[in-house]
Amino acid sequence: MRRSIIVIFCILSVRIIAQTQDQNLIQFVNPLVGTKNMGHTYPGATVPFGMVQLSPETDTVQYELNGKYNGDVYKYCSGYQYDDKTIVGFSHTHFSGTGHSDLGDFLIMPTVGDLKLNPGISANPESGYRSRFSHDNETAQPAYYKVMLDDYNIIAELTASNRVGFHQYTFPKSDSAHIILDLISGIYNFNDKNVWTFVRVENDTLITGYRQTNGWARTRTVYFAMVFSKPFYQYGHKKYDQSIYKGFWRKFDESKNFPEMAGKQIKAYFDFKTTEDEKIKIKVALSSVSAQGALKNLQAEIPHWNFEAVKNQSQELWNNELNKIQVETGSQSEKETFYTALYHTFLGPITYMDVDGAYRGLDQNIHYADNFTNYTIFSLWDTYRALHPLFNIVQPVRNADMVKSMLEHYNQSVHNMLPVWSHYANENWCMIGYHSVPVIADAIIKGTLPAGFKYKELLEACVNTAENKYYDGLDYYMQLGYVPEDKSSSSVSKTLEYAYDDWCIAQIANKAEDKVSYEKFIKRSQSFESVYDSSIGFMRPKLSDGSWKSEFNSLSTHGQGFIEGNAWNYSLYVPHQPDQMIKMMGGKDRFVEHLDSLFTMHIDDVHFAETEDITRDGIIGNYIHGNEPGHHIPYLYNWTNHPWKTQQRVRMIMQTMYSNTPDGLCGNDDAGQMSAWYVFSALGFYPVCPGSNQYAIGSPMVKSAKINLDGEKLFIIETKNQSATNFYIQKIILNGNDLKRNYLLHSDIANGGSITFFMGSKPNKN
Repeated sequence: MRRSIIVIFCILSVRIIAQTQDQNLIQFVNPLVGTKNMGHTYPGATVPFGMVQLSPETDTVQYELNGKYNGDVYKYCSGYQYDDKTIVGFSHTHFSGTGHSDLGDFLIMPTVGDLKLNPGISANPESGYRSRFSHDNETAQPAYYKVMLDDYNIIAELTASNRVGFHQYTFPKSDSAHIILDLISGIYNFNDKNVWTFVRVENDTLITGYRQTNGWARTRTVYFAMVFSKPFYQYGHKKYDQSIYKGFWRKFDESKNFPEMAGKQIKAYFDFKTTEDEKIKIKVALSSVSAQGALKNLQAEIPHWNFEAVKNQSQELWNNELNKIQVETGSQSEKETFYTALYHTFLGPITYMDVDGAYRGLDQNIHYADNFTNYTIFSLWDTYRALHPLFNIVQPVRNADMVKSMLEHYNQSVHNMLPVWSHYANENWCMIGYHSVPVIADAIIKGTLPAGFKYKELLEACVNTAENKYYDGLDYYMQLGYVPEDKSSSSVSKTLEYAYDDWCIAQIANKAEDKVSYEKFIKRSQSFESVYDSSIGFMRPKLSDGSWKSEFNSLSTHGQGFIEGNAWNYSLYVPHQPDQMIKMMGGKDRFVEHLDSLFTMHIDDVHFAETEDITRDGIIGNYIHGNEPGHHIPYLYNWTNHPWKTQQRVRMIMQTMYSNTPDGLCGNDDAGQMSAWYVFSALGFYPVCPGSNQYAIGSPMVKSAKINLDGEKLFIIETKNQSATNFYIQKIILNGNDLKRNYLLHSDIANGGSITFFMGSKPNKN
């Protein structure tokens, strides 16, 4: 009887703790954290997984320069660079720290004085409508951004709901106040990126329209509805088109007070007279379907003009999401680093449908999401590794909807393929592999998909994706058991990633009770063995005749069969068979020596120059943390007799490669993957192999954590004697019992319970 009472008390205690009041966690988030001189995260206003990402643009660097790629544009993948001194405006769509880009739609800039429709150049801000600004007068919080535009003495404030951006501009007294709507401006812009733009002035406070672009997404249309809190007294636009044909529109003076604007290159303006400190507010709603859809979104989400109410409601949404993991750390900076990382993981994928469920599909037809939220921006080569596994713990319902969104993509695809890297009803085919598959497998294996999903339907989509012969060397892979370098570049990386994806398909087939598919894909998952050259101890590109590529440099990336990594890093990419990989590479002792060398060797400038998306701060020896292919590598010591070296490595990475400063990331955040690695690692475990039910143990950075799970369950993490120097695990207690393995099962977390890490300054080698 006493034991029953104790059990009941423990259950009640867990439920009481789970229902404790949310903490104010947005104070620990710094949206200005990004990567120096690379694809910075955007610091503006959005809600979790919001369709609108309203944020400042700090320059207008073109994608091309003298007919060639302009390398400087890479710094502006997210539109914002912390080191810049000017702001050119505020646009409504952004990527978070990606290595390629698009978007930057509907740029708005408030000005006073002479009307200027050209942004000018940063070296001479007076040459255009841009303005100087100072970080001393800049505030960035979740769902809120504020800055003083020094050249105009205008205070700009931004907030947002899911589908609506809300601007508030405090003007000085002026008879010449302007709101500029730049429909040419965009991220990764070039002369022909705009296919068409269209604007209707419905009345003196409402305009509607759309923008169609051909960029990374080559057929992308975004509609808008824009409403002002105060009537404008005049308006106009300038058309920068080079078309010879003018039609019979030439009978009108379209440039001023003409209520219809159309063309490839348009900049509009709306004029006001303002009193001192007068606020002009603007709401901009987006839709992929129609201007009417944008109006519906506007009316449903922000039918009023209370800026503070929207800000508070949206920040409360962030608090709700951030409170899914409540941590205590050893310092304020560690806490800010953790919650900034968690914030980054909830920026996307983004909602991609109107309030009535309508959205533009991959086939460019209008579809309706039936009982699910449709999402877009799937940077899957990055995010399958840790972001989606994190969602399976703290965002299982959203992640299930993301899987459904991927399945809808497949159903609309003329290629019968799941998304590779997709956004805004477009497949852009960026990177390699078919990494929708591990996202689906991970959700299935961890039991986070609701009953409505049919495993056989998901299996069919995965199999058809994996058997598309014209996709990226798959025909040779299926014939030869590897991708030959003379037929398809980056062949080793493709072979290794296909092999892992195929293992994931086998896991799905097992769940679907399809033995034929299981045997087929479990065999294909062994393809990594085909590209391992035992004579040199590295994965190596093969040619179509079965011979090894003769000229080979294990330190080089270019032309060596790899992408965004070299042989040292990619040779360790067998996440589904680490034991077999270690055996193949000479056994545990030899493998530890190899791992140690990776972390301690020096990579010279010639080879460092070939690494993408990182600075020197993003590498340890030849281990490249600033890019994704190696994110699992520090955890591989767990499959050897030296697991304490994982504890040492992951703690070193957390301490040296993440911070709460504007250059706090050592590589592109890549839609949240870099941050998801930190969230997992700070909690003390990591999903080395998504699609399995295991998480490898690392070294927790937090003092304690409470993970609020669905169903009012709670998983509590405690550490004893943890510090910057005490990062070695002495023992682990899971739910009152000694943990005798160096991994957690998903059920250990998902069922709720507690884990305690006892830490020390020296490794426990027993």
